[in-house]
Amino acid sequence: MLDRDPDILLIDKRIDSKTLQRLAKAYFGDMVKYVVDVRRKVVAIGGELHADGEQLLIEQGSRQTDLWGANYYPGRGQEDCIEYTALINIRPAQENRSMEIASGQLRRSIKEITFELIGRGKEK
Repeated sequence: MLDRDPDILLIDKRIDSKTLQRLAKAYFGDMVKYVVDVRRKVVAIGGELHADGEQLLIEQGSRQTDLWGANYYPGRGQEDCIEYTALINIRPAQENRSMEIASGQLRRSIKEITFELIGRGKEK
């Protein structure tokens, strides 16, 4: 885990529940924003804007086309813990014309990475 800013962490291993709680409470209380690099399988989690996590990942070698934003809600259970919505997801050139990720395959990749690195919606 790389810790550049206390409000945004780069993770490639499972985040501990206390850190997840701290990040969720820092801005939104019950939710934390995160950006997934679907190619490298790393996550920037925390902060106020998805764009900040996106920028941090780009600085660490990610390609913008591989980065997708989502929101994670601890305590909502595995079916409702992920919201696939972020301004950075509006990409007509990649056939995603809204804030919500349209591709089922992309959603499955993000879900898999989320469950591995962040959780399955049970920690609160």
